[in-house]
Amino acid sequence: MLRILFLLVSTGLFVNAQDWANWRGPNFDGSSDGKNLPTKFSTTDKVKWKFDLDGTGASTPVISGDNIFVTAASEKRMKLEGICIDRKTGKEKWRVNAGSGYKAGGDGNEIKLGNRSNYASPSPVTDGKSVAFFFGNGDLVCFDLNGKEKWRVNIQKEEGDFSFQWTFSATPTLHKGKLYMPVLQRNEVVHGRGKAGNESYINCYDFETGKKIFKYIRKSPAKKESLESFTTMIPQTINGVDQLVLAGGDILTGHDLNTGKVLWTWGTWNKNHREQWWRLVPTVTPGPNNTYLVCAPKKAPSYAIQVQKDNTAKLLWKSEDRGKVTSDVPAPLFYSGHYFVLSDVRKAISKVDPVNGKVLWTTDTPGNSKYRSSPLGADGKIYIMNHSGDVVVYDAESGKQLALNKMGDDEDAYVRASIICVDNQLFVRTESKIYCIAN
Repeated sequence: MLRILFLLVSTGLFVNAQDWANWRGPNFDGSSDGKNLPTKFSTTDKVKWKFDLDGTGASTPVISGDNIFVTAASEKRMKLEGICIDRKTGKEKWRVNAGSGYKAGGDGNEIKLGNRSNYASPSPVTDGKSVAFFFGNGDLVCFDLNGKEKWRVNIQKEEGDFSFQWTFSATPTLHKGKLYMPVLQRNEVVHGRGKAGNESYINCYDFETGKKIFKYIRKSPAKKESLESFTTMIPQTINGVDQLVLAGGDILTGHDLNTGKVLWTWGTWNKNHREQWWRLVPTVTPGPNNTYLVCAPKKAPSYAIQVQKDNTAKLLWKSEDRGKVTSDVPAPLFYSGHYFVLSDVRKAISKVDPVNGKVLWTTDTPGNSKYRSSPLGADGKIYIMNHSGDVVVYDAESGKQLALNKMGDDEDAYVRASIICVDNQLFVRTESKIYCIAN
């Protein structure tokens, strides 16, 4: 609890200790102090309420007080929507068309680029007074709690079209009244999008006004698709200095809050940068004593990096090559003093000692659907969800599977939002619904 209170003070958020104001939660690592959380449930059992979505998206809902915020891409209305739901009742408070209609390259679709994802993949972020929605077409829009628009910017229109193989889906970070948006992209034209010589950058905006405070060019030695990252910046205090940690472009970096300047660098997980097709999806996960876990792509190992007192970074340990402590998409979890790595490519979840990388247990994940949602740790349990909307619950201590709860509809095939919790309630987003689950 002390760690949570410290983070809330240091980030300047006007949220309660139990709120889930960003996609990785109050500790920025997927963990929560939630208690008395249900283990076994269904679409009818232990459901406090359900909210029907008429648009899909991979965005994880965020919560502040009685407000739940989520985005969706409505194919029925052809709109990118920001939605506010009453946490007590599950009723809609307001809905806004948050998209500008900006289109760049691809198939010209207003709500999606290609068939594998849509623009409603990034998660919202809130400080308890306002909420920001970001979409893969570059729209970054801020609203007050009544749904009144405060400011908006389209990053592609402002900075130039993105150069990504897939739909851009990084989630912005809110920290001390500033909103940070990393765009780590390719330096060449991709499928007719972007331009040669594109640079990766971090934009910082005043959260109240939307005024751009700085743009910092982030250099990287990576090549081609390995320059691309879909990760989120994680606020940290390292050696007494508040900063943001970012993974992508074959390196891990710490950044100054006011300028974006690199304070330290570690890299690489890509030896001699020989792999040119290693886009990075899993966000870095903070652990104890300035340790950070980053997962290299496509069945490559995971790496624990520790920042030293002289602001250099060293490799603490590396997981076994071709082992099960690897992730291509889900961000690792840090909970109860350990890392939990959900492997979508090895079909397993593992509990790992953060100091030496020793695997304490590994359990194969059930079923054939991929698990690409990031895990939740709370109440002594680990919650994961697959593309079909099956929620699997494990005992955090032993790794024993406690339950498999089918929450998806028969047609669900791309459920990717992470499960979150506040107090004694779980919130599960499938392709068409949001469930509030409680004992």
